[in-house]
Amino acid sequence: MNQTLSDLEPRLLWQHFQQLTRTPRPSHHEEQVQALVLGFGRELGLESCRDDHGNIIIRKPATPGMEGRAGVILQGHLDMVPQADAGRGHDFTCDPIDTLIDGDWVKARGTSLGADNGIGVAAALAVLQSSGIPHGPIEALFTSNEEDGMSGAFGLAPGLLRGTILLNMDSEDEGVLCIGCAGGANVNAGLRYTEVAT
Repeated sequence: MNQTLSDLEPRLLWQHFQQLTRTPRPSHHEEQVQALVLGFGRELGLESCRDDHGNIIIRKPATPGMEGRAGVILQGHLDMVPQADAGRGHDFTCDPIDTLIDGDWVKARGTSLGADNGIGVAAALAVLQSSGIPHGPIEALFTSNEEDGMSGAFGLAPGLLRGTILLNMDSEDEGVLCIGCAGGANVNAGLRYTEVAT
């Protein structure tokens, strides 16, 4: 069977990731992916804006009865590291990524895949599009140029975000929740929690 990324589950996540692999997005050349994400938010009828540093913010209002909940920010970056095998001749400013499914892995043929941070961006887009889960206010923050200087994050205007909880979607390990952002130190912490039905 010749399976494509959009056949994988959860479908919304993989459909968005597949679209990202078709959209050029190396650092400093993010215009197409910025337009894609901004247009996506506007098509959903959500408040969507782009700042002067190429950051995209999309706001999804709380579902009825959840307006008083703390706002959650889902943060990821739009750019990717553009690496190709020697002699590949891949132009990351216009060529799509050639993906394949190899057992349990999604890979790229002869180039970097762009899962950093395409999968986090795809997850945030899937949350914005989903309609079956009650939630408080959600903001999706898609920063620019993370891989080469973090100019998007550094240029983000103070007070622009409304949420009080930020989830960085740029994690490297399955089952690990990143509660900070890129930096030069790691802290391992443990805590007990109880899930509460809403």
